[in-house]
Amino acid sequence: MTILSEAGRGRIAPLGFLFLAIASVGWGLNFPIMKQLLSEVPPLSSRGLAGLVGAAALALIAHHRGQRLTVPKPLWGRLILVSMLNIGGWVAFMGLALVWLKASDAAVLAITIPVWVALLAWPLLGETVSVVRGLALLVALTGICVLLGGGGISVSLEKLPGILFALAGAIGVAFGTVLTKRFPLTLQPIALTAWQVGIGCVPVVIVGLAIEQPHFAALSPRGWASMAYLTFVQFCVCYVCWFAALERLPAATASIGTLLVPVVGVLAAAAMLAEPIGLRELLALAATLGGVALALRN
Repeated sequence: MTILSEAGRGRIAPLGFLFLAIASVGWGLNFPIMKQLLSEVPPLSSRGLAGLVGAAALALIAHHRGQRLTVPKPLWGRLILVSMLNIGGWVAFMGLALVWLKASDAAVLAITIPVWVALLAWPLLGETVSVVRGLALLVALTGICVLLGGGGISVSLEKLPGILFALAGAIGVAFGTVLTKRFPLTLQPIALTAWQVGIGCVPVVIVGLAIEQPHFAALSPRGWASMAYLTFVQFCVCYVCWFAALERLPAATASIGTLLVPVVGVLAAAAMLAEPIGLRELLALAATLGGVALALRN
């Protein structure tokens, strides 16, 4: 998922939309691919290891582009905290959410991040909670309630842990985003992402290897292909394209463009995993997207 940036306020370049589309489609496809991978390996160790390798690859990309990887000593505390929120919590909680949720449901919940950013900006940044932001939160919560209410009480209770994990991941990213805005980390973007992904995934790997006992040697060719996708497409290609888009598009335009992520996630889950797309799924997607669109407008 994205680390929001304030860059890219300059003139709109058409190539920026291509980079934005690649990043959004790549992140959307991540949900069914990760759900599929869970049938072979557990979530924490697989996502954590993919993140560590992806962080190393991002560091090489940053070095190749001339971005400095050294971190000033005063920034280390903030960097670790933000990394735990933006990446560690997201990687762990969203992986656990997929144990209980369909890939399409997780994709819808994941895109609520801008709504929580708008809400947390009130106490942490002193930004006023306008009527539009309040309405955005209500509309997004309506979408969550639609997801929770599908299939009766028993099914709702079965899904509840997954929904809570997904929301915890999204709120963690929002908290990290607001803290970054309040206390900026003065590192270049790809280098900063490499550090955040690496730092955030270390505890996920440690916990995963300790409690899950994964058997990577037993992975099928499809499983290895999924691991490669999570490692190099999700963490490398998508982030590089995201920052390339921000260099060419206004940040607000790029943020709104990421609304493509849950749409791709829902459609890809239907195509790859045969997850049904019914009225409930469409209503939840529409309500959540509506809430996020309102939050991004204000």
